[in-house]
Amino acid sequence: MQAVPVRAHTTPSVTSALRAVESLLLSSGQRTARRNAWTAVLEDRRRAKDRVEAQYVLEAVADRRS
Repeated sequence: MQAVPVRAHTTPSVTSALRAVESLLLSSGQRTARRNAWTAVLEDRRRAKDRVEAQYVLEAVADRRS
């Protein structure tokens, strides 16, 4: 049985280098997407609170006119 030759110093191929760069970019992009999604959730909650407050004020004004 013959032994498989092993290279002492392997140089990364272009494909592996591109995959490494891609994984770095995607992980960063995923973090950005999560952060943007959470910001959107917080903004939606703020707008919902503002709507409830505005509805309360409009109902109070309407009750005074009645």
